[in-house]
Amino acid sequence: MRNAEVAGLLEEFADLLEAQGIEYKPNAYRRAAENIRDHPRAIEDLADEGGADAVAEIDRVGDAIASKVVEYLDTGEIEELEELRDDLPVDMAALTRVEGVGPKTVGTLYEELGITTLDELEAAAEDGRIQEIKGFGAKTERNILDNVEFAKEAGQRQRLGDARPLADDVIGHLDHEEAVQRVDVAGSIRRWKDTIGDVDVLVASEDGAAVVDLFTDWPDADEVIEAGEQKASVRADGVRIDLRVVVPGEFGSALQYFTGSKDHNVTLRNRAIDRGLKLNEYGVFDVSAVEDPDSGQRVGERLGGAEEPEMYAALDLPVIPPEMREDTGEIDAAAAGELPELLSEGDIRGDLHTHTEWSDGANTVAEMVTAAADRGYDYHCVTDHAEGPGVFGDTGLSDEEVREQAEAVATVRDDAEIEVFHGVEANIGADGEVTTSDDLLADLDIVVASPHAALDQGEATDRLIRAVEHPHVDVLGHPTGRLINQRPGVEVDFERLADAAATAGTALEVNSNPARLDCDGDAVRAAVEAGAPIAVNTDAHSPQEFDNVRYGVHTARRGWAETADVVNARDAAGVREFLG
Repeated sequence: MRNAEVAGLLEEFADLLEAQGIEYKPNAYRRAAENIRDHPRAIEDLADEGGADAVAEIDRVGDAIASKVVEYLDTGEIEELEELRDDLPVDMAALTRVEGVGPKTVGTLYEELGITTLDELEAAAEDGRIQEIKGFGAKTERNILDNVEFAKEAGQRQRLGDARPLADDVIGHLDHEEAVQRVDVAGSIRRWKDTIGDVDVLVASEDGAAVVDLFTDWPDADEVIEAGEQKASVRADGVRIDLRVVVPGEFGSALQYFTGSKDHNVTLRNRAIDRGLKLNEYGVFDVSAVEDPDSGQRVGERLGGAEEPEMYAALDLPVIPPEMREDTGEIDAAAAGELPELLSEGDIRGDLHTHTEWSDGANTVAEMVTAAADRGYDYHCVTDHAEGPGVFGDTGLSDEEVREQAEAVATVRDDAEIEVFHGVEANIGADGEVTTSDDLLADLDIVVASPHAALDQGEATDRLIRAVEHPHVDVLGHPTGRLINQRPGVEVDFERLADAAATAGTALEVNSNPARLDCDGDAVRAAVEAGAPIAVNTDAHSPQEFDNVRYGVHTARRGWAETADVVNARDAAGVREFLG
C-alpha cells in the first residue's frame, strides 16, 4: 500500500504552498493527506478501479487533489509539485524539524538569505544574520540555534511508526515463499525502540540467492542499494531496509545476536564466558569440549542456535522479551526468576483517550463506539478537546459544548453494545493549571489533562505534578508533549512525577500515536517502580488509529509494565473502581 507515500507528498505540497503565503489550500492538502494515510484500502487499487473519481470518494479528498494523486501513481511525479520544488528548492522536511520553524518561516529564510539546508540555517544563526530579518530578532535566532542540533539528530533516525509498516510489508512479501523457511525483524525495530536507524530483516533459507532476488523484487522498494549472495539492502519511503540470510540451523542464534542491544549481548557473552561457553551469531558453544585434530585448538561443541530460546537456556535463563534487552537489569531479573509477565496487545480492554468530529476527529461518536465494539473492546471513552492554550484553531469545545456532547454520548450509550464513558481532554497551562472549569470536570466520567502549550519551557516537573494532583484529573495525557523527530517537548523528572501520580492515583498515559509514544519506556519504568497506574491509549482521531495501540503496548513493555499496572487492561468495572 502506497497510502503513506502519497500522503507524504501531499503534506510536502501543503508546506510548499504555505511557505509561499497561500492560505486555505494547505489545510485542504493536509486533511486529504491524513485521510488517505488512514484509508483502509490501498490508494493504488482505488485508482486502478475508478481513477480520480474513486480516489475523490475518500473523505476530504477533492477532485483536484484526486487528479494529482492519480497523476503521481501513473507517472511517478506531480507536475505542479515539481514546479513548487523548483520555485522553493529547500529541504523542507529537515528545516521544519527545527522547533519554531514552520513552512512560512522557511519561505522567508529562503527569500531573505537563500537558506536551503540545516547547515546553512545553522551558519546564518551563528553569524547573526537571522535576527536582521524583519519580524525575527535575537530571541528567535537563539531559539533556532538551540534546536538545530536536535533537528540534525532527528534526521538520522526513522520513527518506529514509519518504519514498522514497511517491515511488516516486506515480511509479508517474503513469508510463504518456497525459499524462505523463516523470517523476522531484528535490531532496534524488534525491540520496538521509538526511533530506528535501519530496518533489519533476517531470513532462514538454504538458497540465499533466491531470497535476495525475492527481496530486491519487492514492489515497494524504490531503490536497490546493494545485493549479494546472502545480503541485500533496499530503500523504501526513505528508509533503508537490510536483509541478511542465514542457514536454518543458525536462525535462532542470529536472531538473538542481531536483535541486540549491544550492551545486552555483551553482558550475555560475559555470562557465557563464566560458564566456559561461547555465544555468537552462529550458536552457543561449549569451548572446553572438543579439540580440533588438525590445529589442536578447542573449537567447541555446538549446544544450540536453531531456536532463540536455546541461546538463553544454555545460560540457565528464560527467554528475555526483546523489548527488555537494554542491559538495565533484565539479565539479573531473569537469573533470579523475577522477569515481569509483560502486558500484551490482547490485554487492552478499551481506550480512554479518543476524539470525534466534535473537535478534530474525523468520525461521529456512534462510529467510534461501533468501531471499538467491532474491535472487541469492552468499553470506549470519548475525550474531545476542550478549548484552551495550544489547541489548534477553533477545534476545542467550550464548557457548554462539552455538556451538549454529553447528551449526544448518552444517546449513543443507550444503543451501544459496550460501555461508553464520556470525558474531555483538558489543557494544562504553563503553570500547571487545568484550564477547564472544575464544575464541568466534576460531572464527567474521565478527565484526561494534557500539555499542548508552553512546550519549550524546559523543566516542567512541578507543572505536571500540579496537574496530576488536581482532584478531577484521572489521566495525564502525553506528558512531555513531544513529537518524535519534530520537537523534544518539556523536560520531566519522571521519578518525581511518578511518585506524585502514585500518591494521587492519577494514571500516566502511554500515548500510542507513533509520532508521540509519550510516556516512553524509561518513563513507564519509573511509573512501574513507583506504583503509579498507567493508561495505554491511542488518542485516536479515526477508527483506523485504534491499530496504533500496538505501539503503545510495546512501549509499555519496554518499561517492564505488567497487565496489573495498566488501567485499561481492566474490565469496565475495574475502570469505574479506578475512577472512584
